[in-house]
Amino acid sequence: MKPISFLFIICATLLLTFTAVAQTPHFPIVKKFGGIYEIPDATERPDGSLEYKILVDLTSPSEDPKQISRFVDNVARMMNLHGLAGVTRDRIKVKVVLHGGGIFALLNDENYKEKYEVNNPNLAVFEALEEAGAEILVCGQSLIARNLKTTDLWPGVSVAHSALTTITTYAPQGYVVLKF
Repeated sequence: MKPISFLFIICATLLLTFTAVAQTPHFPIVKKFGGIYEIPDATERPDGSLEYKILVDLTSPSEDPKQISRFVDNVARMMNLHGLAGVTRDRIKVKVVLHGGGIFALLNDENYKEKYEVNNPNLAVFEALEEAGAEILVCGQSLIARNLKTTDLWPGVSVAHSALTTITTYAPQGYVVLKF
C-alpha cells in the first residue's frame, strides 16, 4: 500500500470517528429522553454556578398522538442542555404546567388508547422527567373544560387550581416562563 493511501485511510477513519462521537446524543439529567448534542464551538452556554428556576407553560397538543410529543420531549431537552453545560440536577428547578390541548399528553394508557387507539407514548417521558426532579402539574380548569377527572390521568401529575394562577404564583418567585 502506498504511503498516501495509508494516510488517507487513517484520516478518513479519524474523521468518521469524530463525526460519530459528535452525533451521539447525551442525556445528562433526564435519562433516555431529550437527547442533545455537545456544541464545542458554542460561546454562549448556561452558567453551571447559577440556580435555574423554569416554569414550562405547555399548551400545545401532540402533532402525532402515536409519537412522543415534541413539546413534552423538549422539556427533557431543555433540562439536558443545561446539564451538558455543567448545571447540576440540584441547580435546575423545573415545573411543567399543562393546560389547553396539552393536557391530553397526560392521559393514562386506558384513556389515551380510547382516544387515540395506542398507549400513551408520553408517559415514559413524564416518568423520566419526574425522576430527574421536574414537577408535573395539570390545570384543574382545563380538566373541567374537557370533562376529565384526575383518575383519567397519569398518576404522577399534581392538579393546579389553574395554569394561569400557577404562572402568576411562580413568575414572581424568579421562575422564567417558557411557552411550549
